[in-house]
Amino acid sequence: MWSRADLKSRAKEILKVNYWKTVLVSLIFMFVSGSGSSSSASSSSSSSSTDFSDLQDTLSSPENLRALLIGLSIALVAIFIVWIIASLLKVFVFNPLLVGCQRYFIRCGKQPTSLNDVGFVFSSSYLNVVKIMFFKDLFTALWSLLFIIPGIIKGYEYRMIPYLLAEDPTISKDDAFATTKQMMDGDKWNTFVLDLSFIGWALLGALTCCILNIFYVAPYQNLTNAQLFDALKNKISGNPYSGQTAYYTDSNAQTSWQDPSQNPYQDQNQNPYL
Repeated sequence: MWSRADLKSRAKEILKVNYWKTVLVSLIFMFVSGSGSSSSASSSSSSSSTDFSDLQDTLSSPENLRALLIGLSIALVAIFIVWIIASLLKVFVFNPLLVGCQRYFIRCGKQPTSLNDVGFVFSSSYLNVVKIMFFKDLFTALWSLLFIIPGIIKGYEYRMIPYLLAEDPTISKDDAFATTKQMMDGDKWNTFVLDLSFIGWALLGALTCCILNIFYVAPYQNLTNAQLFDALKNKISGNPYSGQTAYYTDSNAQTSWQDPSQNPYQDQNQNPYL
C-alpha cells in the first residue's frame, strides 16, 4: 500500500539528482497542459444610465445597427477560428507532448533520460496516442455536462491514461480505459488527498509570482505523480509497493540494474517502450 510520504520522499530524492532537466520538462508540461497559464481581469465602472442612453442612440440608427451586427459576426467568427486552432493544437501537438513529459517523469530516476523523451510520441504510434487522448478529453467533458462532480470523478478515473501511453503508446483504447479504471479503483479519494497536500506549496508559489512553482513545486509534484503511477501499477500486478533507495544519475551510470533481482521495475524489461 502506498502512502503520500513515500511518494513524496522518492520524488524529492529523484529531483535532487535530476534537477535541471526535470525543471525544463516541467516547464513544457505546464505550457502544454495549461496549468501554468494565468489570466487577469480588469473592470471599469461608468455611469449605467449614460451607457444605456448611448446604446439606445446606436440602436436607433439602421446603419449603426447593421455595423454592430457585422462587427459581432466578425468577432464570433474570429473566436470560433481561434477555438478551432487551439483545439487542433491540443489534440495533435499538446496532448502528445504531455504524454512525452509523463514518459520522462516515469523514467527519471530509473534509467538514462533525455529531452528526446518529450517528443517520442511523434515517432512512435502517434495517431494511437492522439486518438486515445482525444477520447479521454471527450469523455471527461461529456461527464462534466452532468454537473461538475461526475466530471471530476471521471477525471481521476482516467488520470493514468497519459502514463499508460507513455509506457506503451501501442496500447488499445479499450485496454487503456480498462487499466486506468482498475488502477484508480479504490484510490481516487487517496489521489485527491494527495493533490490537496500540494495546496500549501501552490500558495507559496503564488506569493513568489510562480517562481517557486517553476523551480520546485511543479517538478516535485510531477515526479510525485509519476511515483503514484508506479505504485498503482504495482497494485494491480500484485506486487507490493516499496521505495527504491538507488537512483540513476547522469554522473552515476553504474545504476544500470544489471541484476534483475535488484530491479523493482522488472516489468520495464519486458516493455520495449520503457
